[in-house]
Amino acid sequence: MFDISSIERNRQELQKLLDGKKSQEERNAGGQFPTPINLAKDILFHAQKLLPNRSKVRFLDPGFGTGSFFSALLHTFPTDRVTAATGYEIDPHYGRPAKELWRDTLLDLRLTDFTKERFPRSESEKYNLIICNPPYVRHHHIINGDKARLQQVAFQASSITLSGLSGLYCYFLAISRCWMEKNGIAGWLIPSEFMDVNYGKAIKEYLLGNVTLLQIHRFDPNDVQFDDALVSSAIVWLKNKPTLKNHRVKFTFGGSIDNPDYEKDLSISVLSREAKWTRFPLLEEREEASYPKVSEFFTVKRGIATGDNDFFVLPVDEIKRKKLPLTQFVPILPSPRYIEETEILSDDNGNPLTKKQLFVLDCKLSLGTVKRQYPELWDYLQEGIQRGVPERYLCRHRKPWYSQEYRPSSLFYCTYIGRSDTKGKKPFRFILNHSKAIVSNTYLILYPKPNFQKAISNNPEMAKSVVNALNDITAQAMLDEGRVYGGGLHKLEPKELSNIDATALMKAVGDVQRAKRRIQLSLFADTTL
Repeated sequence: MFDISSIERNRQELQKLLDGKKSQEERNAGGQFPTPINLAKDILFHAQKLLPNRSKVRFLDPGFGTGSFFSALLHTFPTDRVTAATGYEIDPHYGRPAKELWRDTLLDLRLTDFTKERFPRSESEKYNLIICNPPYVRHHHIINGDKARLQQVAFQASSITLSGLSGLYCYFLAISRCWMEKNGIAGWLIPSEFMDVNYGKAIKEYLLGNVTLLQIHRFDPNDVQFDDALVSSAIVWLKNKPTLKNHRVKFTFGGSIDNPDYEKDLSISVLSREAKWTRFPLLEEREEASYPKVSEFFTVKRGIATGDNDFFVLPVDEIKRKKLPLTQFVPILPSPRYIEETEILSDDNGNPLTKKQLFVLDCKLSLGTVKRQYPELWDYLQEGIQRGVPERYLCRHRKPWYSQEYRPSSLFYCTYIGRSDTKGKKPFRFILNHSKAIVSNTYLILYPKPNFQKAISNNPEMAKSVVNALNDITAQAMLDEGRVYGGGLHKLEPKELSNIDATALMKAVGDVQRAKRRIQLSLFADTTL
């Protein structure tokens, strides 16, 4: 007979030891973030409530690690209720020690890739309880050949087509359906981002149709569940049976799964039309938007990504010291943390009057031309070649590698990532830019639509009214459209900013135009006296 408490203490020590032998970069690439045991126990305690009383348990964890969920299972369920327990772990660094750790239990731990395993053929081989914290592997770490295979297997298992931008956890969730008994229960500890992003649309459609979505509990982003992962987490509970039309889904937030801070039941029809599920349960459901949106006034783009800011972005003093040609550089605003003002003024050359003056290399000339015309710049490019800059992902997709993507400057920029605090500070702010400076991808660029640009050009005073109106948009309105990560880090993508209510902006524009019209009428009246 084994002592589960003793094994769990050994498992936690083993987890620390194994994690310490891998770099943070290795663990990020492999998506290896172990589930804290207290959270694992909360999840299994809730799972016990969802299963029929005294039913036998066939347990599966497709992303086993060292086995925090299996440990929680043995802490929660009597041993005579658990008739089968299977785990999959692809990384032998964790799998082999875990296999030795649990050798005296009924666990069948298989050191192989779960996504490549054959589906169980009979109902008796399947599982009525699947609990998993799947690898949080971002799509760019999934090589193209494997991505196509995963898409095919996910479609075979669940009849859904996953986007190529989907993280590995999406494939785990879809593939596992063929491993579940009818009416079986699954609990998935996954990033909450699937509820808001475009690639999550297929997952949400799957949850609302192919299976019965029981509950989504979203942990408070300020209470990061994983010490070493910047991710906002949710636990998704589902049953392997088709969704009934009148079914309602429980959304909970904060606290624990069984004792949340907020709770709300939502109909399938509401969830089907709502693009951002992270609204719930804190906010009410909304009808189809009838308000003017930012997209009616602006085209929103992300700022440039250089691929290596240390090489491409230089202070003006360093450019002069290296005798590099300033004509091959473009002014660029520093990071938002160095910009306190909401209005950027310009010198006579169009350079921003900021404390920190930076320029980004953006040369379109061939290397041969650079060598003939600008030998100092050619020498600097050789330094970049020796440092491997041209081999970086973004650089090797540009021709020439030392040029930048086309992003002209604009009057309006938005800081699209930040934190809110208890004083109500907004995580995003808008900046009026009078210079020729472009911005990096720590900003969003708002390009006025042609007619709007014409109105601003004809009414120079309108620009200030516009940026003031943008900054008057409430923090909540922007947070509703954006997304949040672990530790309360908020982010706003171009499409999300485009979708924000621009009623205040429309009013500000109208006020300026009406004021100008009144002035014109007044002047006209004066000349006719």
